[in-house]
Amino acid sequence: MDFLAPFVEVYTLDHFKFLLEGFGVTLKVAAISIVLSFVIGGLIGTLRYARIPVVSPLLALVVETIRNLPLLLIIFFTYFALPEIGIEMEITTAAIAALTVFESAMISEIIRGGLNSIEKGQIEAGRASGLTYIQTLSYIIMPQALRRMVPPIVSQFISLLKDTSLAVVIALPDLLHNGQIIYAQKGSYVIPVFIMLAFMYFIVNYALSLVARRLELKQT
Repeated sequence: MDFLAPFVEVYTLDHFKFLLEGFGVTLKVAAISIVLSFVIGGLIGTLRYARIPVVSPLLALVVETIRNLPLLLIIFFTYFALPEIGIEMEITTAAIAALTVFESAMISEIIRGGLNSIEKGQIEAGRASGLTYIQTLSYIIMPQALRRMVPPIVSQFISLLKDTSLAVVIALPDLLHNGQIIYAQKGSYVIPVFIMLAFMYFIVNYALSLVARRLELKQT
């Protein structure tokens, strides 16, 4: 009975609602970051694939720099350093901006890799049939590449959802933040809270991993 006491204390309707509020923030930040990083990463990856003089090498430098930085450092920089040069953002916006910057670099590499996996002869065939380079890329190369890119992109988005928890360092009121508040109020009831947090993260991430697995099977 003593073993169950902490769980009874923690697993109340009010605490569950409080955790759901935090989870709502987690999903909101993740969803916005996913959309923005897909758009920005897609653009960067495509421009790098096109090998435009000056532009492509410059983008490559930026992407490699960001990919080799800890996400936590980017979050700190976005929230604490940018205000020193006059760019101030509230917590949620700063978290979205940091995640978008980091994930855009990751997604751009997936996009570029997917485009590079398509045989170069298809570009030549498209150009020979009278299509412009942009038309060839849009109608022939990109549709094929997207089918190959979907599984790794979904996997990257799963990582993004988990990475939102790092924004707790700037007090983003997400799932982990609200969980910390509960166990701080309850003293030593850390294990029941962490079990609930792990379960909530697991449910969403496992569902996304099943989607990624199914899409991967369709490619084989």
